[in-house]
Amino acid sequence: MCEDNQTQVTEIHLLGFQGLRNLKILLFILFFLIYMVIMIGNLLIIVLVTTSDHLKITMFYFLKHLALADVFLTTNIVPLMLDLILMEERTISFVACIGQLYFFGVSGFVQCFVLAVMSYDRSLAIRKPLRYSLIMCPDLCMQLVAGCWLLVFILISAEIVVLCQLHFCGRNYIDHFFCDFGPFVQLATSDTSALMLLDLIISILMIFLPFVFIIMTYVSILITILSIPSRTGRKKSFSTCTSHLMTVCTYYGTLITVYMIPSEENDFNINKFRSLLYVMVTPMMNPIIYSLRNQEVRGALRKVLCN
Repeated sequence: MCEDNQTQVTEIHLLGFQGLRNLKILLFILFFLIYMVIMIGNLLIIVLVTTSDHLKITMFYFLKHLALADVFLTTNIVPLMLDLILMEERTISFVACIGQLYFFGVSGFVQCFVLAVMSYDRSLAIRKPLRYSLIMCPDLCMQLVAGCWLLVFILISAEIVVLCQLHFCGRNYIDHFFCDFGPFVQLATSDTSALMLLDLIISILMIFLPFVFIIMTYVSILITILSIPSRTGRKKSFSTCTSHLMTVCTYYGTLITVYMIPSEENDFNINKFRSLLYVMVTPMMNPIIYSLRNQEVRGALRKVLCN
């Protein structure tokens, strides 16, 4: 409970980019254009994979859900951020802040599992090409994707339940452009040790373990490729997983940059622009990587444009 001289927090003030007020028009235009690229690119992948017969294969089924997570992630944050840039400060309800934090966690962490499933798919395609179609059947693909979303929903929901048990009294402003986990928890006036322990466990389950699994699958892929006698065969086999490998490097490279490289605690603008890496840069790069490097996607797009 809150003390007599404190009030229960019912609204959260987001301070946004107050140190960059002179650049707000430029930032708004830049971020709006990037947001349009993200939405058009990812929605185009979703539509192409859903409607094109040439893309009715396993890898693109997983890619569609990766694009869907990117759409949820950016739509959850960027529109409010654009409004915040123009208004210079924005007040949202406490419940809305919890909701934004929840959907940010779901859409962000589901990508870790989808990327891990995609690495398993590439491993089967290279290591067991003759049995690949039999093993990676449509039913298994649906079960894997549904399992990814369901597991993330359960884990994030458990963390949000624990978060809602905390007391938030007095200070109600966050020097950020959205309700990120760290700045939001700092507002709590009760003990957060149980929540931080749960967050550590969930981070290991949803970030570290999928990353280790991806590394292990690529080690097995590399061993298989090196055992191929012909140089052409090795090159062709490796080309089937380069797009996924680039996406993995972009996603986890962003996480390492944001969460593992130390920065000054008072340098809030640096921390905000680091957050933009996984809010805007990574969702923008995924459709670019797959559309530029994949002949099937380019062919389906040309067919749609010609029609």
